[in-house]
Amino acid sequence: MRYFLTLAYLGTDFCGWQRQPKDVSVQAVLENALSIVLRQPIEITGCGRTDTGVHARYYVAHFDAEAALPDRFLIAINSLLPYSIAVYAVQAMHAEAHARYDAYERSYIYHLGMRKDPFSKETAWFYPQYQKLNLEKMQAVAALLPQFDAFFPFCKTHSGVDSYQCKLTKAYWVVEKETHQLTFHITANRFLRGMVRLIVGTCITAGMGQIAVEDVKKALEDQTPLLKSLSVPPEGLFLTEVRYPYPLEGV
Repeated sequence: MRYFLTLAYLGTDFCGWQRQPKDVSVQAVLENALSIVLRQPIEITGCGRTDTGVHARYYVAHFDAEAALPDRFLIAINSLLPYSIAVYAVQAMHAEAHARYDAYERSYIYHLGMRKDPFSKETAWFYPQYQKLNLEKMQAVAALLPQFDAFFPFCKTHSGVDSYQCKLTKAYWVVEKETHQLTFHITANRFLRGMVRLIVGTCITAGMGQIAVEDVKKALEDQTPLLKSLSVPPEGLFLTEVRYPYPLEGV
C-alpha cells in the first residue's frame, strides 16, 4: 500500500531534506522513525529538496508499506520524531501516486526581518539596512519573473540540471507591519537549485541600487549570469504549499 504523509519541519538542525552520508537530514530521521513504527525498512520519497537550514510549513512525501498502518499511527510516529518535525496526516493512495512527480505547483515565502527579533532568529533573516531598500525596485524585479520561462541567472553553478525551464506564476513582496518583516512570495511548477534565495538576493541588490532592474531583465532575456549575485541565508525560507491534481489531507 502506498501512503502520503503531510508534515512540517524546522530545518535549522538538518542538512536539508535529502539523505546525506555524514549529516542529519529530515528524510533520514523520518525513515528511521517509520521503520521502527512499521517494523520494516522504509524508504520515503519527498515532494522536492530543501537545502540546509530551509524550512517547510507544508511538505508531502510518500512511502510503501507491506501491511496496513497500526492504530494510533500518527501518535506513534510523532512520539519518535524530534520536535522540529511534525507529521500531521497520513492518507492511503493508489499505487502510482507520486509525491514528487504528481505535484504541479509549489510555493515559497522568504522572511526578511526589519528589526532585531530574538524570537525569529531561526526563521527570518534580519536585514539592518532595510530602511535603505527601494521597495518599488524590488517589486519591479519580482514583476519581471512571470514574463520569462527560463531562469539560468537564478540557478546555483554546477547544479547538473538538464533544463532551466520553470513556469512561474506569482512573485511579489509584502510589507508585514505587525511582524516587522518584508516577505517575498513566489509560486512555480518547479524551482532550480538555490533559485528562490538568489531571486531574493537580486531583489535586495536592486533595492539597494547595486544593480539596475534593466540589468536583471537583460540577464533573463539573454540567459546569462547577473553582474552581481547574492544568495540570501537559508533561515528565512519556507516551503509553504504543494499542490496536486487530487485532494490531500494536510496541515
